[in-house]
Amino acid sequence: MIAATEAPARITVRLPGVLVDLFPGSTRSVEMAATTVDEMMDELDRRWPGMRDRLCDSRPSIRKHINVFIDGERATLETRIDPEAEVFVLTAISGG
Repeated sequence: MIAATEAPARITVRLPGVLVDLFPGSTRSVEMAATTVDEMMDELDRRWPGMRDRLCDSRPSIRKHINVFIDGERATLETRIDPEAEVFVLTAISGG
């Protein structure tokens, strides 16, 4: 008997307005299925081509000026996402 694979978690992703403004048709709140932050990035890029490049660099890693939080905890591309989690993608603010 073949074991059933775990279905990706349904999650809510909150995007910053500055990012949404760059991708016509995107929204501040997105519901999708993903089990890791890396899968979430792929799904965002599938919906809005080029979005992953804005959020991740070529290592691959989340860009230094981007922060991803899952239920209040900082995340990396490898971080697992629990079902019903709320993921916030934030741009870092700097100044002098």
